[in-house]
Parts: sequence; structure tokens; C-alpha cells
Amino acid sequence: MRFQIVCKRVAAAAFAAFTVFTAAGIAQQTPLTVAAPTTRNFNVATGSNLYCAGFIQRAPIDTDQSVVGAVEEQEQFMFTEKNYVYVSAGANKGVKVGDMLTVVRPRGQVKSAWTRKDNLGWYGEEVGALEVVSVKDKVSVARVKKSCDNILLGDLVQPMGVREAPMYHQRPAMDLFANPSGKAVGRLLMSRDNGDLISRDFIVYVDLGAEDNVQVGDYLTVFRPLGKGNPWMGDWGESASARDDFNSFEYKGGRFSNMAARKSGEKAGGRVVTSGRAKDGRPDFLRKVVGEMVILNVKERTATAVVTRNAQEIHPGDWVEVQ
Repeated sequence: MRFQIVCKRVAAAAFAAFTVFTAAGIAQQTPLTVAAPTTRNFNVATGSNLYCAGFIQRAPIDTDQSVVGAVEEQEQFMFTEKNYVYVSAGANKGVKVGDMLTVVRPRGQVKSAWTRKDNLGWYGEEVGALEVVSVKDKVSVARVKKSCDNILLGDLVQPMGVREAPMYHQRPAMDLFANPSGKAVGRLLMSRDNGDLISRDFIVYVDLGAEDNVQVGDYLTVFRPLGKGNPWMGDWGESASARDDFNSFEYKGGRFSNMAARKSGEKAGGRVVTSGRAKDGRPDFLRKVVGEMVILNVKERTATAVVTRNAQEIHPGDWVEVQ
């Protein structure tokens, strides 16, 4: 008897949990908006997203200053936070104690199938930040204050300057059916570390730059134009033809299968209205909004941005538009 009571209680609890999760799933099937991350204002980028966002630029980089040594180089060849490294610039280059330096690792020219722009520039990966603690004539000693990846001998060093991320101000919920703004439109080229499934707080690079008059702090809508078909289609296309054989040997009825589209005409005497025909004549601006991002820095033909909201996963190749 006790065993049966336990089984009944377990079954009841399982049913209650199933009901709750099912209701939650139904409630989330058709979200109309995406709320802001919080009601307070905050910097859109901190930590590695602020110091190591990276960039794509056309202008050449100064290669005179680099990491040329480290205190612990006899025991290790990769360096991280709290390690001390030597930089090939000292008093002769005006370096002073307390200076902040950024560590840059150029990775090569960027080519992408997602843009019509040519000569985007080279990709500079920012791997860390250094603080100068001692200055000599031709070299300086710096402490690794922030490492976003292992720092290697030979990595380039550049003055950092003041870095402040744009403020995320209180904003209304993101409208998933918003009309186009009519402003500059571009493409998402890639994300930092080559991520393919992109979500909030990811760093990405877009083909909108100074030549497109975008600025640090601009909000971008991420979207996909509605296409002409599904990602996958069977031999019959998006909908079945009324002539397709969906009837059984015994009961027939193939012409009126629930997979067949309607016939055109007031008395259903015309051609079948396929999905392709149904989409003819609709406005070109129809689209699927999938996210929002804020620009962190701007180069000649590109910009670096951080994702602040997303309704679903974002992918390289998605379109972006200035709000």
C-alpha cells in the first residue's frame, strides 16, 4: 500500500511539472518584443569586451614596439595576468610609469563572402592590457593587468588611451516587427573567436564604418530579410500539389489533402496558389528581427560592436541597420 501511495505522489508531481513547463512553452512560442536587459543604465562593455574587442582596419600599424621578453621566460613562453614583461620602448620613446598599453596580435587580411566591400583591412586581435611599472632607457617593464588570451613574445604593443564603453540607457522593448529605419545597412562579417551562434555580450564586426557615417554608441538592428522558401524542402516544395498521390487505395481523396494549397478563382477553378505565388507582390521590406547591438569603435570600412539583445541566435551574414 505504501508503495502505491508513493507511486501516485510521484506521478502527480510529474504531471504537475509537465503542465507547468508546457504552459511556459506555449506562452513563449510567439514573443512580440524583447525586453531590455535591465531598467538601469550601464556600460555596454566591461572587462575583456572593453580591453580586447579587437578591430578590422586598413591603416598600417606601428610595429616598432613589441613584447621582447618576460621575467619568467625561462619557465614559460605564454604570459598572463600578474606576469611581468619587457616592452621594446622606454624613456627614448616617452614611456612613463603608469602608462597603459594594449597588446595587439595582427592576424591577417579579412575577406568575407558576406560583404560587397573590398579591401576591408586586416584583423587585429587584442589579447591584453599592460601597465608600465618601470622605465629604462630603451625598454620598459610592464605588468599584465588584463589578459584575454595568452600573451606571446613578439606581440605588438600600442598606447591604449582612455577607453570608455557607451552607456546603455533605458530603452523600450525591442520590436520584433519594426519597420526599416531607412539608414545605413550592412552585414555582420564575423564574431570574435569565430563563433557561429552569437548571442548577448558577443563581440562582432560589421561592414559599416566611418565611410558610412556610423559612430560609437550607435544602435544597430540585426535582421534577416524574409526569403522565398524554407531552409529545407521536399520534392514537392513548400506545399503539395492537388495532383500528388496522398490518397489510400481504399478511401481515395488525394485532391483534397490538407497538404494541398488552395485553387485560385472565386469558384476554385484556377491554378493552385503555391507558396511562391502567394509571396508575389508583397512588400520587399518584410524581415525577421533577431537582435540588437551597440557600436564600440569605428574604423575606415568596418566597426566593432557588442550584442545587447537577441530574440534568437544570430549568425555571421545577418544584416544590420542603424536605428
